[in-house]
Amino acid sequence: MTAAAPADDRGAREVGRRIRSLRTERGLSLSELARLAGVGKATLSGLENGVRNPRLETLYAITAQLGVPLTAVLSAPGEAPTVRGAAVGATLLEVFGDREATYELYRMWVSPGPAQLSPAHSGGVTEHVTVFSGVLRAGPADAPLTAGPGGYLRWTSDVPHTYAAVGEEEVHASLLLRYPRPSTLDS
Repeated sequence: MTAAAPADDRGAREVGRRIRSLRTERGLSLSELARLAGVGKATLSGLENGVRNPRLETLYAITAQLGVPLTAVLSAPGEAPTVRGAAVGATLLEVFGDREATYELYRMWVSPGPAQLSPAHSGGVTEHVTVFSGVLRAGPADAPLTAGPGGYLRWTSDVPHTYAAVGEEEVHASLLLRYPRPSTLDS
């Protein structure tokens, strides 16, 4: 996706506060988390201090290393935060869970043009996309899948994965991310 997740300075500061809190809870230094997530130390510092608005790809790289869903660093679902990456935009609709997993439901759009490469999520995370309009190519970077209106895609997203609109029409879809709870990974 592109620009930033939070829409204002207060939102950027809150995202930064949550990232810093999760990092320190896990005993990670700023340098360590930056290295693990594959982001620059200055970028991570700017995010934690609320002076930089993160791209979706950056947030996913950081939250994967922290072992939490994206929503752990975003605003409350009632605030409907929108995040953007190189090609994808998404608005959080709801977060819910059960004994086995936490789910994040997004309204998603993919702009025509270059594909977006997203980093791997934590082990066992799956993505489920239902396409409403346009044609979407998405899934593991080495074997993407394609679906048109009414189509459904599913993949395990613990590997780098891609999103691209096929043709000139913007894609509109729903995205459901399923994050298994740690105890269900051991079963």
